[in-house]
Order: sequence, then structure tokens, then C-alpha cells
Amino acid sequence: MKFLNLFCCSFTLLLVVVGCNEEKIEPLIGYTISGKVVNIHGIGVNNVRINIGENEFVMSDAEGNWQAINLQGNILVVPADSGYLFSPDSVIVTSATNQINFIARQKRIPGMIPESMLAWLIQMQLPNGLIETGEKSNLVSLYDNSLAALTFLATGEQSKAEKIFDFFDQRIDIELLSGKGGFSQFRDANGIPSGHNWLGDNAWLLIALNNYAAMVDETRYQRLTDELANWITQLQDTDGGIWGGYTANGSQIGKITEGMIDAFNAVPGYTNFHRNLLQYFSIYRWDSTQNLLVSWPDNYYEFALDNHSWGYCGIEDFPYSVLEKTDRYINTQTATIGGLPVTGFAPDIDKDVVWLEGTGQMVIAYQKAGKFDLADFYLQEMVKPVINNTAFAGTKSLPYASNFGTGYGAEPFWTGVNTNPSTSPCTWFLMAMLQFDPLAEGYFKSIPLEDKFWLL
Repeated sequence: MKFLNLFCCSFTLLLVVVGCNEEKIEPLIGYTISGKVVNIHGIGVNNVRINIGENEFVMSDAEGNWQAINLQGNILVVPADSGYLFSPDSVIVTSATNQINFIARQKRIPGMIPESMLAWLIQMQLPNGLIETGEKSNLVSLYDNSLAALTFLATGEQSKAEKIFDFFDQRIDIELLSGKGGFSQFRDANGIPSGHNWLGDNAWLLIALNNYAAMVDETRYQRLTDELANWITQLQDTDGGIWGGYTANGSQIGKITEGMIDAFNAVPGYTNFHRNLLQYFSIYRWDSTQNLLVSWPDNYYEFALDNHSWGYCGIEDFPYSVLEKTDRYINTQTATIGGLPVTGFAPDIDKDVVWLEGTGQMVIAYQKAGKFDLADFYLQEMVKPVINNTAFAGTKSLPYASNFGTGYGAEPFWTGVNTNPSTSPCTWFLMAMLQFDPLAEGYFKSIPLEDKFWLL
């Protein structure tokens, strides 16, 4: 009995000791993250899978919103949808975070015509990375190649965009920083430069590089990006305007409104460079009666179409009213290819041609403004003179213009402008099909209210 009592006492003591030393285990509290998937216009994209770590995922709702809860540790967040390219393509989180936003850019182009047009653009790329302005033209345009690079980025053809950038990246010292600086507007198919070094063309290369940095890799072409921005800012005059570059013999080119719009958008941030340029616009290039940017002051060809479209897309909070004042360019012509009536925009008030490149620019401007009925109408008009190519079987392209006429001013276009495949209208059409605004990357600059002269 004594042994039993001793055992019971010992067991009771053990329970007391264990009970006294038992530690309460608190459950781990996870953190929550949330964000939104939007297109380039800021509209939510639904039903996009957001991978959370290795084994979990959530879906974006009808407004593009998504949320993940009870997370612990370092988590890799990756949007996944084969139909889109995302910026950024992934995010690592370690604690509660809101506003993890992904920009979704449509990757696939629906329809036979755009698919065939992209196929043509791909076939046009030469071994050195460049793309000719037209088939076997032996003419390469800096502007056209910048547009082609943007189109390749928009369609997921990243390596083809890089081939274009690589060509110019290898020529920083021997071209961009040589002599008066800048890259030439034109060169032959072998890459030998000729012609003038225009501000606007170089600004478009910088715009393309800015999009690459945002979508793919912000460091790969950093030196090229920086040197281009430096060259552009050094062209600024004391009055705030920007010289248009240099001619082939080294003479300074006058101040071109459209090129200055390009430069405003292309140079990152909002600095004295941008502030002084807006002041120049307000004093020397703003028609306060019509509330429009002037292309050629005190001239019959005072206004130009691209100042409307690029001004609206390229300058933050520029008024929609500039798009409402484009009736002066709208006209209908009989297309040389196919013979159908085509309605679109001329480059100036002559209204003797439908300029397909400029019409594509207006489509993107209408998309940015949310005027999708107008955008869709002009997209359908653009494909009426589509070319079935013979050089690359099964591909399609567009001529530069629907019919033969004049460009900006009274000078006639070149022979073949209405019949030969042309790179630039194809790129604008493809970007418009994807609702890809190339100027969106440089749009938001937090311009102070007092600098927005169009509101004053």
C-alpha cells in the first residue's frame, strides 16, 4: 500500500511539473497582399491567374482586382496568361503589401490580316537586325526601325526588337557620339548612314528603348538610353525650344513641333528641360484661339495631324479637344490597291490623300481617349488597301498612303507611296490592333498645374 501511495504521489507530481512547464504555442499569423491587373489604359483585366509561390494561385476579378491571404515568408508573385505580356513580370514580397499592380499587354493578334502583317514584318528583318522601309528598297529609316522594335515588343517578339537595338548599341561611339552627334535618319541595307540626324527620329528610338526597359530589362541598353537622352537635351535652346538636329553637312535644323513633342515624351521624368519646353510651346507654338499646337507658324500649312495625335498621347493631361479638331484632315479617297473608298486622315489641310500611318496614330489616340467606336471605324478603313505580298508568300502589308497625293506641305509623295508595301503603317496598324500606345511609357510626368499652359 505504501508503494502504491508513493507511486500515485510521484505520478501526481509529474503531472504538476509537466503542466507547469508546458509552453503555449501561438499560431503563426500570415500577411495579406493585393493588387490589380490593368491594360495600358488602366482598365481592369479579369480572369488572370496570379501564381502565389509554388503551389497557390488566385484569379483577378471583373475589375482586375486580386488578393492573397495568410502568406508567410518570401513569396514570388507571378501573373500568368498566355495571351498577355505583363509589366512587371513578377514581384517578390515579404510582408503585407497593397497596390501590386501588373500592366497586361495583349500578346496575340486575332485575325488573318494582322497575323499575316506581323509575319511580313518579321520576314523584313535583315541579318544585321535592320528593317527596310519597303521591300528591297535599300532604304532603312531610324523612325521605322524604332516603330518595328515597339511592335515586336508588343507582340512578344522580344529577340527581334533586341536585334534592332543591338545594331545601334554597337554604334554609340562611332555614330551617336561622333561629330555633331545623333543617329542618321536614313542608311542603306548594309547599315551605312546617310542624310540628316533628326531630333524626332532619335527621340523615337529612345521611346522604344524606354518601353523595352519597362517591359523586359532596364539595364541592358542603359548606356544607349542615357547617351540618346543627353544628346536630345543638349539640343535645347535658351528659349526652351529644341533644335531639330543637324543636316548631313553639320548645319543646325530648325525647331520642329512634332519632334519636340517626341522629345518631351522620350526624355524621362519632369525636369527643367520639360518645363522650359512647355514654356516655349505656350509662347511660340500655341494658337490660343483654336487651342492647338502650331506646326508651321504664320503659314498656310499651320497645323499638322501628328501634333494632334502625338500631343494628346505624349503630353500628360493634354486636352481631348485637340482630337475633336481633326475634321480638317478627314477625307475619303479611292484606294489604288483594291479600288475601295477609304476614309481616313491626311497629314495636312490639302486632304488629297488618306495617310495610313497617320490614321493609325489617330486610332491609338482615340483608344487612349476611350473613343473605341471611332478607333474601330478607322481600323477597318485602314485594311481596305491591304497588299497581298509576292516577295513573302502568304503575308500582307499596307502602302504608306491609299492613293497618290501630297505629304505635309505642297510637295508630292514619292512614286509607289500608294502601291508598295511600307513598314510604318503596318507597325501603327499592329500596335493599334493590340491597343498598344508607345507613348504611354513616358506619359505620366506629374506636370505641375501651373505648367499646363493649355488649362490657363
